[in-house]
Amino acid sequence: MSNPLDPDTRIALNGPETFWVLTFATGLLSFSGDLGLDISALRMAVVEVLCIIGLCVAQRRPVWSFPIVIYVVYLLWLFVGLTYGPSLNYGIRVVLKYSYPLLICLFSSAVVEDIEVWMKSALWARKVALISVIFSFVPFIGTIFPVFWYPTARAINFISMTIFSLALFYYTDEKRKNLLYVVVFILPCFIWVFRTSIMGSLVAIMSFFFIRYRVRSLPIIFGIIISGILAVFFIPSLHDKMFKKGSNITLEMFQEGQVSMENVETNARQAMWEAMEDNFYEGHELIGSGTGSVQNYMYTHFVFGGLKVPHSDYVQMKCDNGLIGLVLYCAVAIFIFFHCFNVYWANQNDLRLQLAALVAGASMVGVFVTLYSDNTVNYSMATLSMPFGFYGMMLGMLRKQKEQL
Repeated sequence: MSNPLDPDTRIALNGPETFWVLTFATGLLSFSGDLGLDISALRMAVVEVLCIIGLCVAQRRPVWSFPIVIYVVYLLWLFVGLTYGPSLNYGIRVVLKYSYPLLICLFSSAVVEDIEVWMKSALWARKVALISVIFSFVPFIGTIFPVFWYPTARAINFISMTIFSLALFYYTDEKRKNLLYVVVFILPCFIWVFRTSIMGSLVAIMSFFFIRYRVRSLPIIFGIIISGILAVFFIPSLHDKMFKKGSNITLEMFQEGQVSMENVETNARQAMWEAMEDNFYEGHELIGSGTGSVQNYMYTHFVFGGLKVPHSDYVQMKCDNGLIGLVLYCAVAIFIFFHCFNVYWANQNDLRLQLAALVAGASMVGVFVTLYSDNTVNYSMATLSMPFGFYGMMLGMLRKQKEQL
C-alpha cells in the first residue's frame, strides 16, 4: 500500500495487518436494510471468529493492560449472569455484542505496532465515514443502497472521526483539510438534532483538550460548555427537541435555576427506563436479573410501542447485571482514559505515541457518554470498535517503543 506518511513510497502489510485495516475501516458497513438485520449480526459473529483466528496466527501476543483485564472480568460477570437470566439465547447475544470491542482491541494490539499502519487504518475509516456522510444527504441513495448503519450509529462513529481529524489538525501540516473534516463530521449531529451525539462530540473535544493541555485546558472546556448551552437555547430545532412542547423555556429561566428534568423532552425514555428498573433492577440492585433480561422482555413482549431496545445501555446494564456490571464497565472507560493521559505525557519526545494516545483517550470518553441515552452497544461494529481499536493500536505501538529502549 502507499505510505500514508510519504505518498511517494509504499509499505508492505502482512496478512493480519491487512485484515485489521479492512476491519477497522469498514465498521460503518452493516447491510442492515429492512431485510438485513440478521446479515449484520452474522457479519459481527464472523469478524469475531476471524479476530480469534488472527490472534492465533499473529506474530505477537496481544497486550493485556489493566483496563483490558477489567473488561475480561466484566465479560466473566456477564457469563455468571447467564446462570440466573431468563433466556440463554438472548443472554448469549448480549455477551457477543460486548465481546466485539474487546476482541477488536486485543487483535489490534497484537498486529499493529507502526504509525504507518495506525494512520492507514484511521485514514481508510475516515474515507468510509465521509462516504456515509454523502449517502446521508443524497436523496434516496441510502434507501437504494442500505449498506451503512443507522444515522444514530453513524453519528456516534463520527465522534471518533472528529477527534482523529482534530488530532491531525494539530500534528500535521494539513491544517485546512483536517479542520474541514472536523466540521464535516460534527455538523450531522446538529442537522439531525441527535442530542446524544452532540453531547458525546462536545465531551470528546473537551477530553481532547484536557489530555493535551491538562489544567490549562479549563478555559477552553468552559468555553465549550457555554457554547453547548447557548446552542440549546439559540438553535430552534435543538431547543424544540430538548424541551417539552409548551414549556417555553428560556435562557433566563435556566440561569435562575428554574429548569429541571421535568422540562426536558425524553420522548418517553424516562418512563421506559423507570419501568425497566422497576421490573429488573429493584430488589436485585447488586447483581441484576441476569444477562439478557431486558432483551428477552422487549423482544418477547409488545411494549413501549414495539421498541426492542431501551435506548440506554447503562440502564440495561443495571437491569441485567446490577451495579457490579455497571461499575466494572464504566471502570474500563475511566482507566483507559487515564492510561492514555499518562501515555501522552510520559512520551513527550514521541509524537507518534502522543497522537495515538490523544485520539484513543478522547474518543473513548466521547463514545462512552452516548451509552447514557442510545443503543451504542447494539452498534458496536460502528461505534465502540473505533475507540477500542484506537486504544489497541496504541498498546501495540507502546509495546514496540518499550522494546526498543
